Amino acid sequence: ITCPGVLLKDKQELYLSVFVLGQYKKTQCVPAVFPVFFEEELLFEKAFANIVDPGDLVKLLEFDTAVFELIQLVPPVGKVLATYEENTRDFLFPDPKLTHGHRGLEREILMKRSPSFTGIAPKLRFSTISLITDSLLSSGRSHIQ
Repeated sequence: ITCPGVLLKDKQELYLSVFVLGQYKKTQCVPAVFPVFFEEELLFEKAFANIVDPGDLVKLLEFDTAVFELIQLVPPVGKVLATYEENTRDFLFPDPKLTHGHRGLEREILMKRSPSFTGIAPKLRFSTISLITDSLLSSGRSHIQ
């Protein structure tokens, strides 16, 4: 995460929380100095029962929301510095013009600053890999995972 020229008043550590496919994960904490580097892979897996047509999966993903929050460990509960929200379909399968780098996987997005965050909006650079597989249920019906 980059945010040129921004110095945080509070010095408590930062982490990134990610909510995708109904699952919440967070990164390890890092020092509160920009640029912030989270050298981690977060894995989200979900089985969609009763989905046979990929078009139905796309519709489901359009109604789900992916949420990122940059959080600082300021007592008592932490302070959200910036957020980003997007429907999960567009997050996992962005328009080709929004990607660059090796196989088009690397992306950059601007997060929305919280009212208490001074300075420019943080820019988040990340990459995603999505894998959709068919599997059989014990009843013989297929679903997409």
